[in-house]
Amino acid sequence: MSHLRMNLEKIKAIIPHRDPMLLVDEVVDMMPEDSITSRFYVDPDRDIFRGHFPEEPVLPGVYTVEIMAQTSDILILSCERYAGKTPLFIGIDRVKFRWKIKPGDTLEIHSRISYENTDKAIVTCSAEVYNGGVLACEGDVTLAMR
Repeated sequence: MSHLRMNLEKIKAIIPHRDPMLLVDEVVDMMPEDSITSRFYVDPDRDIFRGHFPEEPVLPGVYTVEIMAQTSDILILSCERYAGKTPLFIGIDRVKFRWKIKPGDTLEIHSRISYENTDKAIVTCSAEVYNGGVLACEGDVTLAMR
């Protein structure tokens, strides 16, 4: 199998998310049905920073988990058996926040399929978020493909 890259337009053709909730800018490497690496630029102009610790803004953890999930969505929805489905969060496990993510940071997200129940269309991906090469967050996201 070959490695794939995707720009924003290709990402939009795969996942249903749109601004302001589209949180993946590009796929820099994907091994279909196995693993993916994406990037996301944390734009300082995002409205969330006006209210989330405005004196020292930080990306909320729920956004970080959503970034992990969307990266996983792209990987899973690229599988022919799930094409056209809608990924729905059904679980978040073992999530650890290890490093602060600030406006202006560029994140690199790594996700790999770790469990799949094709009969129920449930997939768990183990994901890691790196901020400047430092592990910022890790955990498992489980998605139901409906």
